[in-house]
Amino acid sequence: MKTFRETRALLDTLETQHPGADTELHYTTAFQLLVATILSAQSTDARVNMVTPALFKRYRDARALSKATTAALERQIHSTGFFRAKSKALIGMAQALVKDHAGAVPASMEALIELPGVGRKTANVVLGHALGVPGLPVDRHVLRVANRIGIAESDDPVVVEQQLCDAVPAERWTRTSDTLILHGRRICRPKPLCDQCDVRDDCGFYRTSVARVRVRRAKPARQASGPTRLRTPRR
Repeated sequence: MKTFRETRALLDTLETQHPGADTELHYTTAFQLLVATILSAQSTDARVNMVTPALFKRYRDARALSKATTAALERQIHSTGFFRAKSKALIGMAQALVKDHAGAVPASMEALIELPGVGRKTANVVLGHALGVPGLPVDRHVLRVANRIGIAESDDPVVVEQQLCDAVPAERWTRTSDTLILHGRRICRPKPLCDQCDVRDDCGFYRTSVARVRVRRAKPARQASGPTRLRTPRR
């Protein structure tokens, strides 16, 4: 795994490649971002952004959403997938906000993960983007990119979150996550576009997997030594 200094240098390069990286979810309040992030599970930000304008118009805050019926909510969020589970989670989350936090989104990891449908990734998204509290969300893109370029070493999102948080100052946590997510979406995909990656030369995955395969394929086939003997066909 890379040293802290090497990790920060790689992240500096990636931030230059993806200037202004930010969440692609549309929101104006912490409550809206919380809803949108719950909806984004097993869906795309683009799909969620198509659903949320009408949803936020109908349910402007936690109190309004806490009174929703699952049947009505399911119809509105159907296209985001897993709509039944998400509907229950959203209503439960809103009811918990009203009951325990006077309808406001709490600004702490401990309180957020107590809400239905909210895990560390969702909590970190809301903390870092809407509440001004350092947070480093780890999704599948962050896991893939961080492990490939060697700035983390684990399949466990909590472990990777801790490794990255240890390597960079708190004020960079949210930006680090946004940068890695964008790099994972655009460049370091499951089938990576290594020729477009600015940290390719320092990437362990590229050196051990991609480059080695390219060299092997480029080698000419060995010529057989000595004359080729022709068999005489049997009669």
